[in-house]
Amino acid sequence: MNELLTEDNFVDYCASHYDNPQCHGDEEFLDDLMRLKYIKKLCTRYSESGELKERLILNHIIVLSNMFAPMALCKIIWLKMPDYLSYIKPFLIFLNVLPDTIYNVKTHGLINTTSIPMDQQIIEALRKI
Repeated sequence: MNELLTEDNFVDYCASHYDNPQCHGDEEFLDDLMRLKYIKKLCTRYSESGELKERLILNHIIVLSNMFAPMALCKIIWLKMPDYLSYIKPFLIFLNVLPDTIYNVKTHGLINTTSIPMDQQIIEALRKI
């Protein structure tokens, strides 16, 4: 689980940590990875317009957390969405899947997740759920 994750080995890393017994091919695997793109798009919309679709983001993260171990999922998110960590961190804490440290993402040997700030509006929205 402490192997280095980069853009070059992203698909291989995801495939080796993917656990979906109902997946019957590469197309389904790639469709599941598209959820990362959907989350990123929802975070972009939130940052630009203030429109938060917290339940939709939560749903995508739940589905991903059912397919990847928490550490693998967090490494994947940290690689693919470094500009949106303050938006995604509250969701990961809400689901209790965020470790205190993440190892070997890109050039970072160690990421201390406790030092990443969280968006207060998202925290308030999640408290209402």
